[in-house]
Amino acid sequence: MWSWVLHRITGATIFFFLFVHVLDTALVRVSPQAYNEVIQTYKTPIVGLMEFGLVAAVLFHALNGIRLILIDFWSQGPRHQRLMLWIVGVVSLLLIVPAGVVVGIHMMEHFR
Repeated sequence: MWSWVLHRITGATIFFFLFVHVLDTALVRVSPQAYNEVIQTYKTPIVGLMEFGLVAAVLFHALNGIRLILIDFWSQGPRHQRLMLWIVGVVSLLLIVPAGVVVGIHMMEHFR
C-alpha cells in the first residue's frame, strides 16, 4: 500500500513541477525581465533541496513504474512483487545518494 501512496505522491509532485516549469518558461515570451526575476528567485538553497527532492521523486517513480508494468504484464510479476519492491527501494537509494552528492556539490559551488 505504501508503494502505491508514494507512487501517487511522486507522480503528483512531478506533474506540479512540469506545470510550474512550463509556466515559468512561457513567461520569457511575455516579459524577459520578469522571466529573469523569477529564475533569480529559484537560486536559493531551499529550491536546491527541492531539486534534489525532484530527482528522488523521478527516480523512484520511474523504477516503481517499471515494477508495476512487470506486475501487470509478466505472468510471474504478482508472485515476485515484494522482491521487486525491495529491489526498487535499494536501486532508488543507490541512485539517489550519488544524485544527492551531485546536487550538493552544485549547491556548494553556487552558494559560496
